[in-house]
Amino acid sequence: FVNDAFGAAHRAHASTVGAAQILPAVGGLLMERELDYLATALQAPRRPFIAILGGAKVSDKIRVIEALLKKVDRLLIGGGMANTFFRAQGLETGASLVEEDDVKVAANLLQGHADRILLPGDAVLGDSFSEKANKRCIALDEGVPPGWAIYDIGPGTVQQFAEALKEARTVVWNGPMGVFELAPFARGSNEIAALVAQATASGATSIIGGGDSAAAVEAAGFASSVSHISTGGGASLEMLEGRILPGVEALDERKTLD
Repeated sequence: FVNDAFGAAHRAHASTVGAAQILPAVGGLLMERELDYLATALQAPRRPFIAILGGAKVSDKIRVIEALLKKVDRLLIGGGMANTFFRAQGLETGASLVEEDDVKVAANLLQGHADRILLPGDAVLGDSFSEKANKRCIALDEGVPPGWAIYDIGPGTVQQFAEALKEARTVVWNGPMGVFELAPFARGSNEIAALVAQATASGATSIIGGGDSAAAVEAAGFASSVSHISTGGGASLEMLEGRILPGVEALDERKTLD
């Protein structure tokens, strides 16, 4: 039994775990590539090691943040999940998505790791979730006005993140920087994709964590300019959390086929 479905390796299904209980089970070439890239990044990264996390909800990535803060030199946070951190800093967030139940968690993370967490300094706002939205860019310490929401990182943040990535030798990116599906709010993710590609060209190993971040890199035209794009959004997240994937644990010890 050859399991090459890394994208399903975090699920204990009959096709990933059950089959391995009745047949000799090995990983395929894609599985090997995925595990090699992610395991190396987590266990023996070249430094500086920079992680970039985005996406909508911080609640989905609290364990990832906690695990990465033990390993990375800097953690750059963008996307909707950053809004909860802004609220934890006492900033006005307007109509932006904020997970109120996690504000205290965000505050504790900032208090314990302020030297390694880098948050956006500015943002692109919209007055509606639409391609036709009016938009404006503000410095976040000004506060988001009522009726407006944060939908992307601003140009100042791109420069902040560029500076952090300048000397990077390992980069892991999971989650877009904004609502990249809407053209008015895609620039931040596109710019970060370009920066990761630039870091790769300068010698860094870059890993894109599947899902929306993979789609963002592809949409920006940089899919061939990074080291590895994972095929497993959920599986790569669980690996970043330090969890053992059931579909991988079920495999026999590594064997070489002559």
